Amino acid sequence: MRNKSNSFRGSLFGQPLLNVVQNHLISYPTPSNLTGNWNWGVLAGLCLVLQIVTGIFLAMHYTAHVDYAFHSVQHLMRDVPNGWLLRYLHLNGLSLFFIVVYMHLFRGLYYTSYAQPREAVWLIGVIILLLMILTRFIGYVLPWGQMSLWGRTVITSLASAIPLVGTSIVNWLWGGFSVDNPTLNRFYSLHYLLPFILAALSLAHLALLHQYGSTNPLGVSLQTDLVDFYPYFYTKDLVLLIRLSALAMFLVCFYPEILGHTDNNIPANPYSTPAHIVPEWYLLGYYAILRSIPNKLAGVLAMLAVFVSLRLLPWAHKPNTRGPQFRLIHQILRVAVAADYVLLSYLGQCPVEDPYVIIGQILTVGFFGLLALICVLSYLDTMFAMPANNNKKVSLLH
Repeated sequence: MRNKSNSFRGSLFGQPLLNVVQNHLISYPTPSNLTGNWNWGVLAGLCLVLQIVTGIFLAMHYTAHVDYAFHSVQHLMRDVPNGWLLRYLHLNGLSLFFIVVYMHLFRGLYYTSYAQPREAVWLIGVIILLLMILTRFIGYVLPWGQMSLWGRTVITSLASAIPLVGTSIVNWLWGGFSVDNPTLNRFYSLHYLLPFILAALSLAHLALLHQYGSTNPLGVSLQTDLVDFYPYFYTKDLVLLIRLSALAMFLVCFYPEILGHTDNNIPANPYSTPAHIVPEWYLLGYYAILRSIPNKLAGVLAMLAVFVSLRLLPWAHKPNTRGPQFRLIHQILRVAVAADYVLLSYLGQCPVEDPYVIIGQILTVGFFGLLALICVLSYLDTMFAMPANNNKKVSLLH
């Protein structure tokens, strides 16, 4: 009787899980014309899993104290078996995570995947990006290197631009009147917690996507031309995963510090300011927008306006046709937005002097101007298309 009850209980709890795997990983209906551009979402999820797993093992050897944090990281690198591999996988895996997410974001922007009825999918995706940046900024502080200390001091000081309560917020973030041990402790706790929130949001993102189905390069409904995810589409994911894994191992084994900053290998010194304080490469575009505006509060608002603009894009831009191959101007504008951000990222690492400041201001205006132009052209396209659609309905009636 005990064996029968155990088997019944196993089938009771195992059946729903098998149904989820069957419906969302094996027989999930996928448009047959999807290209490799639709693989970035899966790779982003795998990168998140890698970050969580390596982060848990790194936390076992980390000491969240200003006197021991840097040395605990060095102990991990030099004395713990394969500790260097864990840290470099975590360090370079995050850079690859941002590369994959940015490619995923640009694909959605280029193919207007944010349009109705997938507004909620896009909205959660933007929240995930913002939370990723926050998680990485908090984690960048933990090694307690020279750039970690001063980067955190500069970024957290931006909250002082908020009228009336800015100074109180900064003191609350620091846990005192300067960056010290309380700051490191609370940042360590948040950095351990936020990835699990990211995982929950990623599951919600995936669930909303599967509710309406994936888009496709043509931008039209393909309800009659669908194939199972397995075995027809997962092979594309597998090929790109192998390539990404090869790139990750190449970076870890040959150039592990190329995407980081050399000053972070120096213990934090609050009495010595680095000559040039810059964030990591994936934050340089936002940093360039921030410093292109002389006023601190306006710069912070402009930086936040990037995420607000992306969140409002599904409601501000409602295209008539979604396939970019049918709209040359659409292709040019989307590529121009991406190129503008790449140039801003380059300027983010340049000194704050002419001509970089002026060029940064021009590119900042151009970035928001291009997004606004995309929405305006979509509105005009819809407005001019309405008479044609109405005439077509009238002719059909006659």
